[in-house]
Amino acid sequence: MNTLQDPARRDFIKAGAALGAGLTLGFHLNSARAAKLSLPTPAGEAFAPNAFIRITPDGAVTVLVKHLEMGQGVNTGLPALVAEELEVPWKDIRVESAPADHTLYNNLLWGPMQGTGGSTAMANSYAQLRKAGATAREMLKEAAAQSWKVDRAGLKAEAGFVIDPASGRRLSYGQLAQAAALLEVPDQVELKAAKDFKVIGKGFKRTDTQAKSDGSALFGLDLYLDGMLTAVVARPARFGDKLKSFNTDKALAVPGVKAVFATPAGVAVVATDTWSAIKGREALTLEWEPGPGAGLSTESIFASYRDLAKKPGAVARDDGDATKALAGAAKKIGAEFEVPYLAHAPMEPLNCVAHVKEDGCDIWTGDQFQTGDQRNAAQVLGIAPEKVRIHTMFAGGSFGRRANTQSDYIVEGVAIAKRMGVPVKTMWTREDDIHGGFYRPCYLHTLEAGLDDKGHPVAWKHRIVGQSIVAGTSFEGGMVKNGVDHTSVEGASSLPYAIANLHVDLHSPKLPVPVLWWRSVGSTHTAFATEVFLDELAHAAGADPVEFRRKLLKEHPRHLGVLNLAADKAGWGKPLPTGWGRGVAVHESFNSYVAEVVEVSVKPDGEFKVERVVCAVDCGIAVTPDVVKAQMEGGIGFGLAAALHSAVTLKDGRAVQSNFDDYRVLRMKEMPRVEVHIVASEAPPTGVGEPGVPPIAPAVTNALFAATGKRLRKLPLGTKVV
Repeated sequence: MNTLQDPARRDFIKAGAALGAGLTLGFHLNSARAAKLSLPTPAGEAFAPNAFIRITPDGAVTVLVKHLEMGQGVNTGLPALVAEELEVPWKDIRVESAPADHTLYNNLLWGPMQGTGGSTAMANSYAQLRKAGATAREMLKEAAAQSWKVDRAGLKAEAGFVIDPASGRRLSYGQLAQAAALLEVPDQVELKAAKDFKVIGKGFKRTDTQAKSDGSALFGLDLYLDGMLTAVVARPARFGDKLKSFNTDKALAVPGVKAVFATPAGVAVVATDTWSAIKGREALTLEWEPGPGAGLSTESIFASYRDLAKKPGAVARDDGDATKALAGAAKKIGAEFEVPYLAHAPMEPLNCVAHVKEDGCDIWTGDQFQTGDQRNAAQVLGIAPEKVRIHTMFAGGSFGRRANTQSDYIVEGVAIAKRMGVPVKTMWTREDDIHGGFYRPCYLHTLEAGLDDKGHPVAWKHRIVGQSIVAGTSFEGGMVKNGVDHTSVEGASSLPYAIANLHVDLHSPKLPVPVLWWRSVGSTHTAFATEVFLDELAHAAGADPVEFRRKLLKEHPRHLGVLNLAADKAGWGKPLPTGWGRGVAVHESFNSYVAEVVEVSVKPDGEFKVERVVCAVDCGIAVTPDVVKAQMEGGIGFGLAAALHSAVTLKDGRAVQSNFDDYRVLRMKEMPRVEVHIVASEAPPTGVGEPGVPPIAPAVTNALFAATGKRLRKLPLGTKVV
């Protein structure tokens, strides 16, 4: 995968130009240098957006962002890369979402696929967009050099102008755009040294702040088209049930309801507005055929998991001889950890506007997997994927839910729109979302470890039981090896601590509950189990938790670096008020390293509050430091909700929870004071959207032990230690 980050593998090509249309730089990941040409447009207009950079004669610089902006800041961070190399003022940058076209907007870390996830946006775009900006800069300088009949090497680009220092002449990028568009694209350009950065690593405003503050930003939920109808779908309450019969009479009698019909997902009710559609759905008479989920409960699932945990699983890592070392250990420790199903619960529920026409299909939504959604929608319609035109809009969160290999909400929206022949917005309510599955799986962890007579860990055995999120999907071939789903064991199989005898294995039972990645994926549960258990080992060894980790991380300087920084900034070891406790956790995910130190206060009755979180992050160079800090803060709040409150439980095959009253997320008053410290680095940037999540639950749990002496091994913790 990393070879795709090599700039030598990339092929920047000229996408085409017309007089008056300015300069457009395209990109195509193809060694054959197959160009995608855009058609000329009237003077003064830009090309259709099939490239990363577009400069028009009026001087406007537009950056097309291939990733979904769902709050994580890609519409700021990625344009910053272009602005840096292009030498253009930040205020002159415009941002548009790129169209769905994996031949131009491929995620370089995934292969031939356009999509956002795995905290890859910055990592796969860093060299790509810097080179795009540098290429445009050099072409503009060459255009000026030819106009002035001077050597390009003597010119400089600055603040949206090409300047000749010898004569004082200057031309704006807008003045040069048409001429630059006719030049050959250079194969090699020089990128700026880090010491010369003016934008990268500096403070500047997000590009979406104003629109999201004044209400002008358009999310999928906001879109209204002429003649558009609204649809909701009645889906089975139990996972795996099938529609047996339904009666539409009462639903069709609801004012505003236009149509009611069966779909593969259930029964669609289409109306003139959302309220009428929902009232029509409530009036339906439905009968379901019980499926394999009937009778399924949280209790029965974990009972079966405990039975599986008694048997060896598929081996994910096997260093030394953990069984033998454990048998000979001076002290043995064991523990069991349990985490529940979790819904993604983005603030903007799922929605999709689709319009099926003779020439194809248009889809408007906050789209996270453009290529997969194109293909799945095309299959429903029986057309070529390129005839599915996806207009990517702002998304009000996702946390992985919109990155669904089945494209469930897209597919059902397209099928309904095909039936109706007009634009249709298919809506999910909050209850639909919580009941709809595609959860973070529930997991059981069992761990055993042994210490020698000096308190050093000599053996570690870790068994994980939980559903695979990639089994049965197009990702299975690349992500499941020898029966091990990498996403189930990441963070456990890659445990960095110096333990010579270490064994990790996995059971992946199959259940009718649909599951999916959730913000920080496997690390959501492996960090909890490993970091709490490591604290238990430190306590058994009579060692300070930070010092215990330091000794075991000597060969992992980046883990050690964030641990030391967080501990130092938190004042580790300094006295706390009576009833307070301090806990720590350190974890790597998506090639970023995060340590968090948590302080909690506990009342005499056991009620506790998370008071303070000190976070240290090493994510390579921080392109946009404010965004990095915001993502750490947001990840901590998101992870804290799961640590304290969030859980989906099943009874008789149904999800018990339905909305934010019983599927609790963090309240504003519960958010602790958070301090974020970024490790200075010139290494290539890595992800920040997810890595702030994993350490928070174990750090809180460890802090509660420090305050109360009680070990907690099941999430959510609640807000009271009993």
